[in-house]
Amino acid sequence: MTAPAPRPVLVVDFGAQYAQLIARRVREAHVYSEIVPHSMSLTEMLARDPVAIVLSGGPSSVYADGAPAVDPGLFDAGVPVLGICYGFQAMALALGGRVERTGLSEFGRTPLSITASSSALFAQLPPEQSVWMSHGDSVSQAPDGFVVTATTAGAPVAAMEALDRRLAGVQFHPEVLHSEYGQQVLEHFLRDVAGLDASWTMRGVIDDQVARVREQVGEGLVICGLSGGVDSAVAAALVQRAVGDQLTCVFVDHGLLRAGEAEQVERDFASATGVRLVVVDAQQRFLDALAGVSDPEQKRKIIGREFIRVFEDAARDIVAEAGASGRTIDFLVQGTLYPDVVESGGGAGTATIKSHHNVGGLPDDLAFTLVEPLRTLFKDEVRQVGLELGLPPDIVWRHPFPGPGLAIRIVGAVDSDRLRILRAADAIAREELTSSGLDRDVWQFPVVLLADVRSVGVQGDGRTYGHPIVLRPVSSEDAMTADWSRLPYDLIARISTRITNEVRDVNRVVLDVTSKPPGTIEWE
Repeated sequence: MTAPAPRPVLVVDFGAQYAQLIARRVREAHVYSEIVPHSMSLTEMLARDPVAIVLSGGPSSVYADGAPAVDPGLFDAGVPVLGICYGFQAMALALGGRVERTGLSEFGRTPLSITASSSALFAQLPPEQSVWMSHGDSVSQAPDGFVVTATTAGAPVAAMEALDRRLAGVQFHPEVLHSEYGQQVLEHFLRDVAGLDASWTMRGVIDDQVARVREQVGEGLVICGLSGGVDSAVAAALVQRAVGDQLTCVFVDHGLLRAGEAEQVERDFASATGVRLVVVDAQQRFLDALAGVSDPEQKRKIIGREFIRVFEDAARDIVAEAGASGRTIDFLVQGTLYPDVVESGGGAGTATIKSHHNVGGLPDDLAFTLVEPLRTLFKDEVRQVGLELGLPPDIVWRHPFPGPGLAIRIVGAVDSDRLRILRAADAIAREELTSSGLDRDVWQFPVVLLADVRSVGVQGDGRTYGHPIVLRPVSSEDAMTADWSRLPYDLIARISTRITNEVRDVNRVVLDVTSKPPGTIEWE
């Protein structure tokens, strides 16, 4: 029998842009966390058997019509609770405190004064520190039984604690790096208020998932959809550790890959793991299916459907070649990650931002049972698992690349000529970034073709009417939030010059300087 799943710290999402970041910070403290929607009932939350609950921030005022509220019964359930920003105010209001608009809003870096030497959250931290605030309303009176442990100019109650009930709250955002000692505040809650151990590690994740895969698969045959990216590579290596020769990896060359990608997968991954690898050339199949389709959601769904159809065909061929008459391949491994699930509207009750091809894009008549050993992990955690499994650094630290490939980096319909243009521009950008030694300073570097846009240019003393290319280098920890990478201007200039000189039909290169939120990393 497998070990039971770890009891989670539940992060209750009140619509905060930082809910995922809170979950990440809890995990950095080696405590397992999951995100749940504020609409989840208290009964459902407690049924998850949480070791603690964190109430996130949110955009609402606690007094606004329809503003999400906290069930007061939560605070009598015996579960440690930490309220953050909106969650802090909702907590105070539910327990009989006072929240009001004082006229002293605070946004950005704010000086915080610790007022109680007995504080657990601020133990052994400086009495004056800088924190990140974002609020209009303020808690003006703490509920009975709480000690006010910190104040700011605009928040008379900037933190409060009721240690006998294992309840605490802060007006600021400890999860963001701008709060000087934010991670220590979170860890003090987890250790000293909630009494939790720092026992959740990637080694434990590997052992747990190996046992779960063995129990799920038994003696069955498994295929893994290998894309060449770190997610599917780590998923395949983990499943191989669990079931060995029962696994066959299928690499689908859908014609939407970057230059040299198919060759890299065949060479690097197969030699590093020894996994049996089957390569399927399905380029024309995908191009035919995508012909004339411009809508990004439709593209993703088509690609997800065609992937599964190819896997089904490959599974039949693998069984036939092995002479395993009467057997079928019933399991499909995917490198689905927690951000895929969250952005596709699953797992957290959040809005669908985009349907990831391996979550929202799967066909209803899927003939496989999915094996998703990374489904609860963020990207940086997956990299740690990959290193623990002994995968080469070139695979582990490879920039993320979407399963739908270049199809979602072409804004407009996909055809072979547009793929040629984008593939050439992307190869130049990657080559120059690597030559500059900045690969590890950038999380991801999408290069986007605005296929339905043309602009006037001058090349060779003549008028041109070409496509723009967008450079989208971003820096991130887990892809849930991101900022544009401040690459050196001379590097951007070299990339731009080479693309406009070497790639036919491109006469303009632009730089995307949008953070996430409000934008996403990929354009589609």
